[in-house]
Amino acid sequence: MFGVPPVASLSDVAPLLAAVGRSFHARGWAFATAGNFSAVLTREPLVIAISRSGVDKGRISASDFLEVDDKGVVVGGDGTPSAETVVHLAVVGERGAGAVLHTHSIWNTLVSEAAGAEGGVALEGYEMLKGLAGVTTHEHREWVPIIENTQDYEEMIRDVKAVLGLNPQAHALLLRGHGLYTWGRDLEEAQRHVEVLEFLLEVEGRLYASSGKLKAKAAGAAEGGRDGDR
Repeated sequence: MFGVPPVASLSDVAPLLAAVGRSFHARGWAFATAGNFSAVLTREPLVIAISRSGVDKGRISASDFLEVDDKGVVVGGDGTPSAETVVHLAVVGERGAGAVLHTHSIWNTLVSEAAGAEGGVALEGYEMLKGLAGVTTHEHREWVPIIENTQDYEEMIRDVKAVLGLNPQAHALLLRGHGLYTWGRDLEEAQRHVEVLEFLLEVEGRLYASSGKLKAKAAGAAEGGRDGDR
């Protein structure tokens, strides 16, 4: 439904990305202005379509997407791209992804905090894992690395590239206390990965809750500051 051809125009892709954003909002994965979504338009030169900053995902439309180049410079459309555009570009560069999707669900946020000190969360033994590209058995162990949230985007890019280099088989990563990034060879695959991972992180989160692993942040714990999605 949401596949994107290897070379596409903003007018082709923006309505598809907007539909994905609204569906994620409806499912509780991208509340208010949280989350951002992108897809590759061309590889040479690299140009991606990405959601602009500050848009309510329940009302996002095709006009809320911009074209940016490999430096994050706007080359088409009106507005300011998400501050996390640099993360999308890093994932595209490291993984050759055709689309990158970022969600802020309750469960992915809770799990990212609960497992943050461990550097990641292992998802294994679930039939739903077979929805991830290249996974053919429920016996697969999916390690979702977690990196610290920061408003220093140069630091975030370094951390993203480092963790992807150390985990070449990973289909996603979590920003601690912030949200999920996943990707795919095209928008359809990336959307499927969100659905699979949001399901699995909710399952894992409910298991954490039943065992007492979900705990409130310590008083005075450092906060990430203003969310770059806005």
